[in-house]
Order: sequence, then structure tokens, then C-alpha cells
Amino acid sequence: MIVKFKGSSAVIKGSAVAVALGLAVLANPASADQYTDAAKNWIDSEFQPSSLSKDAQMAELEWFIKAAEPFRGMDINVVSETITTHEYESKVLAKAFSEITGINITHDLIGEGDVIEKLQTQMQSNRNIYDAYINDSDLIGTHSRYDAVVPLTDFMAGEGADVTSPTLDLDDFIGLSFTTGPDGKLYQLPDQQFANLYWFRYDWFQRDDLQKQFKDKYGYDLGVPVNWSAYEDIAEFFTNDVKEIDGQKVYGHMDYGKKDPSLGWRFTDAWLSMAGAGDKGIPNGLPVDEWGIRVEGCAPAGSSVTRGGAANGPAAVYALTKYIDWLKAYAPPEAAGMTFGEAGPVPAQGQIAQQIFWYTAFTADMAKKGTPVVNDDGTPKWRMAPSPHGPYWEEGMKLGYQDVGSWTLMKSTPLERRKAAWLYAQFTTSKSVSLKKTLTGLTPIRQSDLDSQAMTDIAPNWGGLVEFYRSPARVQWSPTGTNVPDYPKLAQLWWQNVAEAVTGERTPQEAMDNLATAMDRVMQRLERAGIGGECAPKLNEERDAQYWFDQPGAPKPLLDNEKPQGETVKYDDLIAEWSAAQ
Repeated sequence: MIVKFKGSSAVIKGSAVAVALGLAVLANPASADQYTDAAKNWIDSEFQPSSLSKDAQMAELEWFIKAAEPFRGMDINVVSETITTHEYESKVLAKAFSEITGINITHDLIGEGDVIEKLQTQMQSNRNIYDAYINDSDLIGTHSRYDAVVPLTDFMAGEGADVTSPTLDLDDFIGLSFTTGPDGKLYQLPDQQFANLYWFRYDWFQRDDLQKQFKDKYGYDLGVPVNWSAYEDIAEFFTNDVKEIDGQKVYGHMDYGKKDPSLGWRFTDAWLSMAGAGDKGIPNGLPVDEWGIRVEGCAPAGSSVTRGGAANGPAAVYALTKYIDWLKAYAPPEAAGMTFGEAGPVPAQGQIAQQIFWYTAFTADMAKKGTPVVNDDGTPKWRMAPSPHGPYWEEGMKLGYQDVGSWTLMKSTPLERRKAAWLYAQFTTSKSVSLKKTLTGLTPIRQSDLDSQAMTDIAPNWGGLVEFYRSPARVQWSPTGTNVPDYPKLAQLWWQNVAEAVTGERTPQEAMDNLATAMDRVMQRLERAGIGGECAPKLNEERDAQYWFDQPGAPKPLLDNEKPQGETVKYDDLIAEWSAAQ
């Protein structure tokens, strides 16, 4: 080792001499101690609480320091949509990772649609735009068929083995089934996830006068609706019977209906499965999924009823009809002109009694002190619960949607850049940081975090989120599955066709017929192109709809009664049931 004094020709050889003189000896421009000190500082100042002890955190981060050595000084670019969790990553974790490893991270935040557009452009051009993406696992059917995404199973065992953390602990992730392709390989690593649940004003539902008034009219208890009949009754009750609470107009329902891409999410995020359009099967119905797409083996075979699909079957038409009816009859008048983002904050304003389609990503905003829906002690006046199901739903079916934003590596990204980005992806999901990230963004990904004392302590402030994720019920909520062969191409068809029913240009049946036909046309093009190999679409020949209605499962024939007796359950009994099953 050689140490030179600046401005002098003197050269001192040997570290022992240097130490004797009290000199700092550097192996390279940045001392290894710099990164170790940074890790210690971040553990103490930011990464608490953690499911790991501080010593275990330090050991995990020391692995990142060592593994990052070949990549120090690199500038890596990653991208995600803009939600609270990703804002925390962009503002805090990217900086921490850079200080701990010496790899410079730029974590861009853009709209969800823009993320998909960038991803598509990189897939089609084979030009590296970003070194890694956090995109929804809804694209798992696309990623597993297009050969543009790196299968993580292969990467971790092969060229990425030297940069795969020994403490990654895949078994601890609660969403891996959503990011696994038909071939059994893992294609994406979950980074955040949140469910689409039922939300309601617990304080209003507990009022004796309202409970009596509801039971006198409907003959059953005011509580968490188990079926859509009860949801509709409750919506009618608050909107047209209660009308006002504390001098303020109240509504029994909240939704949004503007012709916008987010209207498509409103439906592809499992609305048809909630009604009961698909088949039994977890995480997604088989052979017919929540988009109404049938698969034979792993090959999509059609979405129209005449091909064995269910996108335009009676259950799907019922689902669209109820969405429109409730939006017009029970939601605030302005809701029909709102997008997803505009409608999200409305329940926190204090006028909404319940919402059947509510993303838990809004929990943080809904739990802010000082808002009309939070008590003075910080506890919520609201709760979240399982979504009610429609009359076509059967036990064993999925019951709702879960968004799983997941790290995705592209084959078009140069290997060294891909490796450096993979280190950052693992860092943002590591046990050292994941519990603090979960407490910040409320999007849990690890069982160890859910089991922590910190989650137990915060549970009373989160209105049922912790209880839901700790419960066995959570497996009934899942993202779009592998039946969807090209998510970007098919997803855009939904909002375009659904919007025509919302505006009255088409009947719900006509809108769903047009949607099913349009999806089949896209899948026919994919079939001709052979996209997906053995899992490429292979559409069934069209047959009379009655043939398929006579077969078991979906598509299901029209029910004689689509509004059975309403059924509710007491929220506190539901929580007790979950706790007993944990």
C-alpha cells in the first residue's frame, strides 16, 4: 500500500507505517468505512422499526456494500408509478442506497399508464430506456409470453447469482403466486401491494337509531354487506332514507365514471369476479378468469360466450348494469365525471356511507388526523372489510383485486446495468427496510412485517388493514392473471367500451358484446403471430351460446333472481373470526 502526501515527494510504504503515523489509508477514493458508516447511520436514523435486529440489518447491508463494489459510480435509472410507497423509495431509499453502495440511483415517478407505455416502447424497440421497472403484476401474462422480460428464477440461478442477496428470503413474500408465469418461473419481484376492499362508516353503522330504522325497513341487521343485494339496500337507505347526518347531505355509495383509462381499471380490477362472472380457482378462475377469458391449458381460447368466454355473459352484463345504476342513483352527482384519482379522496370528506370498490392505497390519506373521518385520538371512524359478492359468485372464487407493483428486469437492459438495478430492487424489498416502508406507504409485501409488533401496535389506526392482511381471506384477492396474453392491448378496450354504456350510447349488453368481440380480435392477431409459443392464444370455434351455458362453470346462464335476500355480518364478529383463523 502506498500513501502520498499532497505537495510532497515523500512516499511512505506499508500500512503499518501509515497507521503508526496516524494516517488514513485508502484502498480507493472512497473508503470502505464510508459505506459501512452510511449503513449504520441509516439503520439508526431511518430504518426503524424493522423485523430484524440492528445487528442483522447491518449484516444484510454489508452484503449489499460488498456486492455493489463492481458497480460503484454507475448511474442507474428506474421508474414506477406515483403512489406513497414509491415516493418514499424515490426520495429516501434511492438516496440511502446510493450512500450505502456508491451506485447512483435515479428513481423516476410517472403515471401508471406512462410506465406501461415506456415498458412497451422498450419491449418493441429493444432500446434500454430504464434499467428496471416497477410495473403491475397484471402484466404477468404478457411478460411470460413475449420473451422480453428476464425470468427472475433463471437470473437468480445464473448470471445474476453473484448479485442475489442470501437474505432475500422469497418464501417471506406474500405475493409470489401473482408474479409466477404458467411455466412456474418467477418473472417479477413484489415491491408493494394493496387490495380493493369494501369501506364503510363504522360509526354510522353502529348508531342505534340507524340500526333500528334499517332493520324495520329491510328485516335484517345493518352491517357489513355479504352480497350485492345488501350493498344496494344500504346505499338506498343512506341516500334516500337517512339523507342527512349532522346537517350534511350523505350518500350511500361512491364511484367514478369519466371516460378515461382509469375507468378500465375500475372493471379489469376484478369487478366481474365480484359479480361472479368467472370460474372457481385461486388466484384466478380456471378455465375462465375475471376478465371473462377462457384458457385451454395455458392458451387463451376466447372471451365471447360463443367461444366459451364470459366477458359478455349474463353475469358480466349484470355487473356493468349495477355499476351504472348505483353510480346514478346513490353517488354524488359529480362522481360520474370523475376519474380514479379525483374520486379517491372523496370519502375522507365525510359524506359517504360506504364504498364497494375502494383501494387500500388510500388508507394513509383516510387516516390523517383532522379529517372528518378520523377521531380526535387518531382512530378512524371508518373500517374496511371484504367486498360483497354478486349473485353469480360461488364459494371458491376470487372475491376482489389486489394490486402488486413488482420489479421487472428487461432483456434489452445491458447485463451490468441490470445487475446494479437488481441490487436496488432487492434493497427496496429487503427486511432491513421493508417494515418502515410498509408503515409509510401501507402496502405490505412480507409476512415477517405483517407478524411484527409494530403492525400490531398500528392496527387500531388502520381500520382493518392489518387484520385483513393477516387473515386467510386475503388469498381471495388477486391481480390480473396469466389468462390475459397482452395486458396493454386488451386493457385499453375496456374503458372505451364501458364508457359507451355509462353515457347511454350503448346498452350494457351491447357494450359487453363489443368488448368481447374486440378482445377476441386482438387474441386472433396474437394467435396468427404465435406470440407466447405453446401459451399463445388459440381461439375456440364459435358455437351457440346455449352449448356453453349447459357446460359446468362459466359462462353462467341468466339467473331467475339477480337480487336475492340481503345478507350482512357484524364487523366485530368478522374481525374475531379472522383472528381465530390466523
